Amino acid sequence: MKIALMDSGIGLLAAAAAVRRLRPGVDLVLSSDPDGLPWGPRTPEDLVERSLAVAEAAAKHGPDALIVACNTSSVHALPALRARLEPEIPVIGTVPAIKPAAAGGGPVAIWATPATTGSPYQRGLIEEFAPGVAVTEVPCPGLADAVQYADEQAITDAINAAAALTPTDVSTVVLGCTHYELVAERIRSAVQQPGRPPLVLHGSAGAVAAQGLRRAAERAGGDGASAVAEDGRLTVILSGREAELPAAALNYAEGRLLASVSPAR
Repeated sequence: MKIALMDSGIGLLAAAAAVRRLRPGVDLVLSSDPDGLPWGPRTPEDLVERSLAVAEAAAKHGPDALIVACNTSSVHALPALRARLEPEIPVIGTVPAIKPAAAGGGPVAIWATPATTGSPYQRGLIEEFAPGVAVTEVPCPGLADAVQYADEQAITDAINAAAALTPTDVSTVVLGCTHYELVAERIRSAVQQPGRPPLVLHGSAGAVAAQGLRRAAERAGGDGASAVAEDGRLTVILSGREAELPAAALNYAEGRLLASVSPAR
């Protein structure tokens, strides 16, 4: 069984590592667009075009499912991706984990890119899944780019700036960008208040990984459990070119997991 994941950059590592932990024998195809970064400032039309190019590069490798491990692409390009690839390849989008976060009663903070913060899309999710819950939308300028390039000082500065905008009574933080999941514990340390219960973080990697495996197993005609005897293969595609994992990926536990258990090719 083979699962492809796409993103603008290395934000897909969190979901890819989640797939690897759940089903070590599944082959992975990681397709991203370093030549087109950053995606955030691009027009919706440009985002759709670049998303389709990244997805089609992955589709050439015959995956049983495609995980769109990118909030921005899921918002703007998911209908176009499904129209282009389904029903041959199931497409799974990424949605901020506002519903499970709100189930705890709040207060909740949603850390997201400036383009997503306050957007009709995110406001709609809050209205649908968090009525009556105190929700603070926290913009995180520069954090995704800092994570992408493993710029330690920029990561620290961006996290500290967002933490300063996060109310001190917040009990739950939604990580509204897949890149943020790679520095989740640093975010927890910055927001956690002394004397308060442990901060709860909600990302999307685990849920989309499980959904991707389920949809892939349906297409492949099995449950995926048979492919566990050995580690699956890893294919990395950077703006349409096969390559190795970017060096920055190895700064994160998820990247090191993928590099250590799979022959990059």
